[in-house]
Amino acid sequence: MRKNRKRLNKKGMGTVEIVIIIAVLVALALLFRTGLSEYAQKVMDFCFDDSKITEAF
Repeated sequence: MRKNRKRLNKKGMGTVEIVIIIAVLVALALLFRTGLSEYAQKVMDFCFDDSKITEAF
């Protein structure tokens, strides 16, 4: 009977772990949001720079 209880209790562990991981990722994103947004802007500028296309021709 005790083995069944332990097995049933482990079903919710995946959900709790995922919620904790998401909370940590959101906290990190909020802490480093200026750095992340600057990095994303640089990547977007690099990817969508039309001058590089015209220089290739």
